[in-house]
Amino acid sequence: MSNDLQLTAADGFRLDAYLAQPAGAPRGGLIVLQEIFGVNSHIRSVADRYAAEGYLVIAPALFDRAEPGVNLGYTPEDMKAGVAIRAKVPGDKTLLDIQVALQHVQGAGKVGAVGYCWGGSLAWLSACSLDGLSAAIAYYGSMLPANAGLVARCPVMAHFGAHDHGIPLESVEAFRAAQPAVELHVYEADHGFNCDQRGSYNAAAAALAQQRSSAFFAKHLG
Repeated sequence: MSNDLQLTAADGFRLDAYLAQPAGAPRGGLIVLQEIFGVNSHIRSVADRYAAEGYLVIAPALFDRAEPGVNLGYTPEDMKAGVAIRAKVPGDKTLLDIQVALQHVQGAGKVGAVGYCWGGSLAWLSACSLDGLSAAIAYYGSMLPANAGLVARCPVMAHFGAHDHGIPLESVEAFRAAQPAVELHVYEADHGFNCDQRGSYNAAAAALAQQRSSAFFAKHLG
């Protein structure tokens, strides 16, 4: 079962969120952090998949502070629009929105976060900044190498594509060297390999990354 709802962040800002509920009692809570395309059908499908695994899942609409109701596809025009909206999002407020999403699902048990693209970067920043996370997974987050000096407060897994021109492999390996505690995996794939709506989708890489991610959350969340 799923529904849309509104959250109120610590500064009073109200943002939308998508909530996916498991069939039975939840085994934990999970925050799904969006790409630059909004809480679109792909992000909702990710939330639904984790709800099917037994988690209470929330996907906050992190573009709402710049432009409410963003739901983009993956055309070149959508990409340009997403980049433009992302540039207008006040970065210092985004963690407030993730924090209130975390609080919303805390009653389900231990809480994890998983993010993709921009959301992958936010998963790392959340792991290093927010209290209450028990695990975090970052998919091809471009900001990880630039923030390799941060210290995570919970276990972290990271997935990268070896052919991601936006995140050079040398920077990924530098991050690995700086963060030996992070469980880092590199796939013979490009950026966005997890999304079956993108031309860069790689079914084999997505399946293996999902298998690893599900096991990681089972270990650290329950």
